Amino acid sequence: MSKFTKSMTAMSLALATLAGPALAEYPEKPVEFIVPWPPGDLEDVLTRMIAEDFSEAYGVPTAVVNKPGGGGGPFPGAIDVANAPADGYTIGSFIIAIPVVGPFIGIPELNPDPFVPLGNFLTYPFVIAAGADAPYDDMKGLAAHAQDNDVVLGHFGAPLVPTQVTFGLAKELGFSYAADAAFDALDCNTLASGDVDVINTTLQLILPCLDTVKVLASIGSERIPLTLDAPTVSELAPDLDVALWNGLFVRADTPQDVQDKIIAVAEKTMMSERAQKLAAETGASVYWQPAGEVVEQIKKDMETMAGIEAMLAE
Repeated sequence: MSKFTKSMTAMSLALATLAGPALAEYPEKPVEFIVPWPPGDLEDVLTRMIAEDFSEAYGVPTAVVNKPGGGGGPFPGAIDVANAPADGYTIGSFIIAIPVVGPFIGIPELNPDPFVPLGNFLTYPFVIAAGADAPYDDMKGLAAHAQDNDVVLGHFGAPLVPTQVTFGLAKELGFSYAADAAFDALDCNTLASGDVDVINTTLQLILPCLDTVKVLASIGSERIPLTLDAPTVSELAPDLDVALWNGLFVRADTPQDVQDKIIAVAEKTMMSERAQKLAAETGASVYWQPAGEVVEQIKKDMETMAGIEAMLAE
């Protein structure tokens, strides 16, 4: 070996030592998806599909961790993602409330908003429903009944978007709920128990008893195929037009190449036959909305929610 070659080899080794060990290619260890709700609803089912496909695509274990907020909304789960390293190994599956409401309710970890969207994949079929024995069949009937009777509302958390929309609709129709309470799950049993008179919940959770409950309205701009007779809130009050979506989010400083790998799997999953079959069975809208469009969606929804807040404060 010549002196020149020996010198170059020594220099290469020195530079390699200074540069440190080569970075492992993402992903090279287990990946965790945080769902801030109990298991079983649509965001949970679809996130599990993404996790399965991610594991198959990249050959690493994945886990879906449900971290409900004890009736106070999805924020503890969001805080866990905010506190995790920005390396793509902790991914949030978040509803609209986390980026739209989270930064403004006094949670230090969420203000300023620490997340960036990877993409939205679900619009919930979210409904306002009452028990089969309720003495009203629609929102106008509920409004008339509430003039002389106490009506109790069950919801997932007072600050959350569907709850605020439900309060806003009541005000538009000239009544208010006598009381309200937050639950981790709002399903057939919640209405059957008699603990509340009306619930706002995802259609998925009351599908088993859909024939024995009254769907008074759906939240969003389009009627749900499985409950076509029920008007949308936006039909009854156009200023309350907010769609309830769910998407994947990571810490804002997560490397773009890592984000791209997660996106590639999630988009493919949403277009899969099994995901689209779930959409048809539940009345949900399952799709992939790119990150740039989600950013604009969040801005629009913030404006709508600010209007609702101002209306409720009057």
